[in-house]
Amino acid sequence: MADYETADKRGYLKENFRLFHLKDSRAQKLDYHYHEFDKLILFLSGKVAYLVEGVTYFLQPWDILLVQHNLIHRPVIDPGQPYERIVIWLGRDWVAARSDPGEALDACFDAARRRGFHLLRAGAERRLQYMGMIQRLEEALHSTDFGAVRLADTLCQQLLIDVNRDILRDRTAQEQTDSYRVDPKIEDVLRYIAANLEGDLTVGTLARRFYLSRYYLMHRFKAVTGYTIHQYISQKRLLRAGELIRSGTPVMKAAEQVGFSEYSTFLRAFRNTFHMNPREFR
Repeated sequence: MADYETADKRGYLKENFRLFHLKDSRAQKLDYHYHEFDKLILFLSGKVAYLVEGVTYFLQPWDILLVQHNLIHRPVIDPGQPYERIVIWLGRDWVAARSDPGEALDACFDAARRRGFHLLRAGAERRLQYMGMIQRLEEALHSTDFGAVRLADTLCQQLLIDVNRDILRDRTAQEQTDSYRVDPKIEDVLRYIAANLEGDLTVGTLARRFYLSRYYLMHRFKAVTGYTIHQYISQKRLLRAGELIRSGTPVMKAAEQVGFSEYSTFLRAFRNTFHMNPREFR
């Protein structure tokens, strides 16, 4: 399994949103990575398991996977079958600009993160509707007809509206226990880490809090997530610090708020992760 230290940002989005229709028939191995944008993955065919923050999802045709910004993930692809999918990258500023008060178009990503479950599996009728929406969106993005750009913008908003509606009312995939694999104890640990990045998150502290031996916690955490506890916490703190810095928080204060007691340690780790200093990142 890939070492977590290889996790890096993959892809840069300069447009409002971007759609990829991809089909690979060659063997490929992708490492853990993350994005600064939100991502929808619509699985079409192949045999793929997708790992998102310690949960493994076994995808079926027309499953939709919601991967929020800064969530670390990777696919495990069976090279024996062509892997076809549609991937939509969503610019966060664009999503915010298209949202209404109290009805954020990225609420579906927030809901998936809070639930700790990122898979949407719609029924047969809804799958046909999604197929139609995606086909119209692809056509609009490739069209030069009058109003094609605005039409594509509108269709992408419509897709997000439907995903938001479905994720709030449809828990089909979550009820089908063969669609995913998760360790409940490690899931609790991950939730605790996410909510307490500024606190004491040493292995000893976590082991005592969850009534586990240090050895079992370290071994099981790596087996389930693919990363050591130290690597995972450090990366999550850095990603959160980056968000704070981008929002205007002073650099040293951001470092303190995510649990770095020494600024020199934070600065070195930040440069290693983002390949620039915090002020350049802002």
